This record gives sequence, structure tokens and C-alpha cells, in this order.
Amino acid sequence: MFLTTPALAADDAASCAEGITMIRDALAANPSEAALPKLKKALRVAEREQKEGEFDECLDAVTDARKALGR
Repeated sequence: MFLTTPALAADDAASCAEGITMIRDALAANPSEAALPKLKKALRVAEREQKEGEFDECLDAVTDARKALGR
């Protein structure tokens, strides 16, 4: 079992917020039709998980968005 230290949680929270910003920027840049639904879903999931404080799951959604963008 892993216990999350406050420093790690803060890092994850910051990374989550940065990831959400990255997804929003990607959506604003008119992504390809193939990437658009994946980015919308990733943003929805990331924002939900951020509100719930589930930053690891938020980061999973950010990773999905990066894959959709080919990054």
C-alpha cells in the first residue's frame, strides 16, 4: 500500500491542472476530427477527477489526451 505524501499530492494536483490547460489549448487549436472526441472526453474526465481530488486518475486522462495528440 502506498501513502501519498502532501508534496506528491501537490505535485499531482499541479500536473493535473497543467494537463487540463494543455487539453483546453489543444481543443482551441482546432484538432483533427479523429482527436476531437478523445480530447473532449479526456477534458471531461480530467476536470471531474480534479474536482474529486483523484489526481492520479486526472493524470491518466491527461495521458490519454497526449496520446490522441500524438505526443
